[in-house]
Amino acid sequence: MRRGSARWSFLSTAVVVLVSTLLVMVSPVESGAAEHGELSLRVLSGRADMVTAGDALLQVRVARRIPVSAVAVRVNGTDVTDQFTVDYGTRTLTGRVSGLRVGRNDVTAFVPGGGRPRAQLTLTNYPAVGPVFSGPHQQPFACETTKFRLPVLGETLGEPIDENCSIETRVDYFYRTSGNAFAPWPANAADYPDDLVSTTTSEGKRVPYVVRMETGTLNRGIYQMTVLHDPLAEPEPGPTSPPKGWNGRAIYTLGGGCVNGWYRQGDTTGGVTDDFMLSRGYGVMSSSLNVYGANCADVTAAETAMMVKERFVENYGPIRHTIGYGCSGGSYQAHQIVDNYPGIFDGIIVGCSFPEVGFGTVNFITDAWLLHEYFTGSDLDWSMEQKRAVTGFLRYETAPNVAVGARRISPTAYCDMVPAEQRYHPETNPDGVRCGVYDHAVNVYGRDPETGFARRPLDNVGVQYGLKALNDGVITVEEFLDLNANIGGFDHDANLVPERTEGDLDAIRIAYRTGRLTNGGGGLATVPIIDYRAYTDDSPNGDIHVRYHTFSMRERLRAANGSAANHVSLLEDNRYGGFSTRSPLLRSAIVNMDRWLTNLEKSGAAPFDIDDIAEAKPASLREGCYSRDEEPVFVAQPLDRDPASECEQWYPSASFPREVAGESVAADIIKCSLKPVDPADYEVAFTDEQWRRLREIFPDGVCDYSRPGVQQQGLQGTWLRYPIAGVAQSTDR
Repeated sequence: MRRGSARWSFLSTAVVVLVSTLLVMVSPVESGAAEHGELSLRVLSGRADMVTAGDALLQVRVARRIPVSAVAVRVNGTDVTDQFTVDYGTRTLTGRVSGLRVGRNDVTAFVPGGGRPRAQLTLTNYPAVGPVFSGPHQQPFACETTKFRLPVLGETLGEPIDENCSIETRVDYFYRTSGNAFAPWPANAADYPDDLVSTTTSEGKRVPYVVRMETGTLNRGIYQMTVLHDPLAEPEPGPTSPPKGWNGRAIYTLGGGCVNGWYRQGDTTGGVTDDFMLSRGYGVMSSSLNVYGANCADVTAAETAMMVKERFVENYGPIRHTIGYGCSGGSYQAHQIVDNYPGIFDGIIVGCSFPEVGFGTVNFITDAWLLHEYFTGSDLDWSMEQKRAVTGFLRYETAPNVAVGARRISPTAYCDMVPAEQRYHPETNPDGVRCGVYDHAVNVYGRDPETGFARRPLDNVGVQYGLKALNDGVITVEEFLDLNANIGGFDHDANLVPERTEGDLDAIRIAYRTGRLTNGGGGLATVPIIDYRAYTDDSPNGDIHVRYHTFSMRERLRAANGSAANHVSLLEDNRYGGFSTRSPLLRSAIVNMDRWLTNLEKSGAAPFDIDDIAEAKPASLREGCYSRDEEPVFVAQPLDRDPASECEQWYPSASFPREVAGESVAADIIKCSLKPVDPADYEVAFTDEQWRRLREIFPDGVCDYSRPGVQQQGLQGTWLRYPIAGVAQSTDR
């Protein structure tokens, strides 16, 4: 079925059930390595229990008493020794094995002969189209290969070759010109172009600035990876013969957005042509499903990143370290991929950051939506300053600005990618396709048995909007009462209703247990984090990327780990446009993250604890901000909301509606615990009638933010998979 230039794929129910059953039945192995005395066998490209696309990079280590050349390798009984390269110096055999079958594959490294040493390893292989751990694929799914334009070259990928939106993998080259731009590599070139320039990598190697770009499909997303490679002077790269210009490190770019991020393949990646990254020799990779504007679901994003990184390692060899790198929706991914699927990224650089979309973002933007609707329809004469104080924002204009994006909770607001006849409508098509962040995450949350819709953790019961503004004397008791009596909430279709929104308790529990609310105590406790922010709180028209979110993440790290010493914050104005390597400060973040991770490598093997990470932090990396002068000056100081500090005066961190209502900046309470109305909480006088009205507005009590939230609890574990909607299965190694 076609609609415009999109091709739709509809997998049969039988196929979906088959894949789901496979995930349930295949028992994950505990390790990517197998040892038997004098031989060891391990997977270099990823986890042994999550191999994808039919191939894997394996390595055999051989003890000194055994001749390396005597070792053989079999996969499922077939000799594959000729696929391995012997390194006599390291006493290893390394090879990319292919043709793995879906499901279990048995690998044996051995010395022929009875009683000789051998090591065995079980690989579990999943199809290139996925899924691996995210649960059944979402349907319908719009292919966008005809819209995806190859960077530098400009051409599109054409029609997909199957119902999973696949394309034939292709390799293209481009180069850097003396005009400081990229240009396509000439077809069938036998000589270097006259305007080709050279570059010096971070390792000091001077090489022609020629880039190899691979484009293909994995997990139904379009992936790309780039690396310096000279096609005239070097052989075809491989896992044991990496390109000379590659510095052994990689950056995985993560794209932003969220609205419209469902039921589609996506037509761009997080970007793989950044001059600063490529010129220094980094491998750069991304996928269309790592752009939240195409896929606003962190589990699928993690799964995709795992698969793309696996492909990179199979192509070019092991990576010294991989940096997750993204702004806005990219920061959602970076935080949650690291915390919930540790090992995919070794460190992260986030910009315009939020802890996650489902709570850190959704709660504050839906509150802003409710507040803006209330103020717009109120009969009371609210001043702009009063409205601003209730929201907590630096500028009130942020409220109507972010309210538009708050429609991401709606099943119908951002649904153009779904054919009109398939879309949900409460009256004409109640069983239709529902869009929005909750139904997009149905594999995690499961379904409400009464409605059939995805369970929803959204809640504002007991929230006293404007409490601080009341106690500060900015609004009156009458205004406070009217606001809280009329603020309302959302029904399951995100229509505004008079009643407060009650979150599904199972969904709330699941959110905490599975890391949908970023905990900070999973993988985030074991990696360095640099949070770069180009300040936008004071944008005249408001902006969603407000500064307090940096502190939300930092406080969660402290709560989970007792320290946030692995978290460094950098701040400047927005003169470079959000998250651009035109910014010297952001470029320094990349350089310093590389140094940080290199220092950690010298200290031992991952995982690292926070003390290890703090000790390895390079002296060149200092927390602080640039001044707002025409020629800015860097001021090194803690960025901790201290009103007396220069950075806080230049860049006020402001607040948000639930902090005004009494929540901490951690913003980690999904549904608050309630307590009776207590006069001691109010610094203004109420009449008896006003007390009666307040208790009537909150018949079950008001939020008690001194206590944990309802169902608030720790992580079930990391590397969870979702074979059945609403069921998380642990695969921790």
